[in-house]
Amino acid sequence: MGSDSVPQGRRELKPVPVTVTGAPGALWHPSENHGARRDAARPDLIVLHHTAMDSAEAALERLCDPAPPQGLSPVSAHYLIAEDGRLWQLVDEAARAWHAGVGQWGDVVDVNSRSIGIELANPAPNPFAEPQMARLEALLPGIMARWDIPPARVIGHSDMAPGRKSDPGPKFDWRRLARQGLAVWPEGAGAGAPGDFLHDLAAIGYRMPEGGVPEILLEAFRMRFRPWGRGPLGTADRALAAQLARQVPVRRG
Repeated sequence: MGSDSVPQGRRELKPVPVTVTGAPGALWHPSENHGARRDAARPDLIVLHHTAMDSAEAALERLCDPAPPQGLSPVSAHYLIAEDGRLWQLVDEAARAWHAGVGQWGDVVDVNSRSIGIELANPAPNPFAEPQMARLEALLPGIMARWDIPPARVIGHSDMAPGRKSDPGPKFDWRRLARQGLAVWPEGAGAGAPGDFLHDLAAIGYRMPEGGVPEILLEAFRMRFRPWGRGPLGTADRALAAQLARQVPVRRG
């Protein structure tokens, strides 16, 4: 039936498009697992994750489940990218998704209220598929422009939760993102004198978790910047940390 079927004197009701702050072209698949950003915070971090689940569809179901099995908490993210490049948006960018959990980056302790969370479907520790990386590279510039987020504040879950989280993992290509201005990577890595490793990591943004030991921070740092590193803390680790502390000190506040 067309518009001729509308009774005289009554206005036809048309669907109202949903207005969502986010990526054009993303499949809108809303999750109930979100809330308001605390203290009217704006996102100034982007946190990258991997799902560690068998499929993107399984991850999508988990991220949208308001009542998960006993022992599991409701979780969400703003975006989910499948291995084949499909992109879902689950939470409006202006809202607080539940992806980061306990952790800290620089002075930011409520990372959920200050970040956009992006999940990459990957059962881990597989390399990340080309269509998935291409979609991520297309997604990030818009988010960074909308919220004025610099490359140094695109981080991994393992960066803000060392010892507790290991994603997106040592096989994620951070250097590829950095070449496009979407993250940071130390070109000419290790140039310069080594410094105080823990002091330099704090300058970059890393924070020791409660009850943690220095080896936890070393593991997180290497996972991001020296995934080939092995053994105890060495001169190369210290020189690289000192270089990054000079180049990309964490933004305060």
